[in-house]
Amino acid sequence: MYVGTLSFDLLLGDVHSLKEKRSVVRPIVAELQRKYAVSVAETGNQNLHRRAEIGLAVVSGEWDHLTDVLDCCERLVAARPEVDLLSVRRRLHSDED
Repeated sequence: MYVGTLSFDLLLGDVHSLKEKRSVVRPIVAELQRKYAVSVAETGNQNLHRRAEIGLAVVSGEWDHLTDVLDCCERLVAARPEVDLLSVRRRLHSDED
């Protein structure tokens, strides 16, 4: 069994309130869940209206599948025009760790 996690640090564009922030973050979270069946949530910077942290986790029986899903998720977030991807933190674990 393999587990992979990603943590995205995002700078949001023209956002001036927490309500506007939710309207940007929620569609990203929903699309990641829908397209890739990953566990995903806003995990940090909840009180800052121009910054967001999104974390996701994937469990797979195959290493290649795990890295493919993580790569696709990273590309999806990076391609969103309404956010600037400041950093991505990737962690990979196996049951042998």
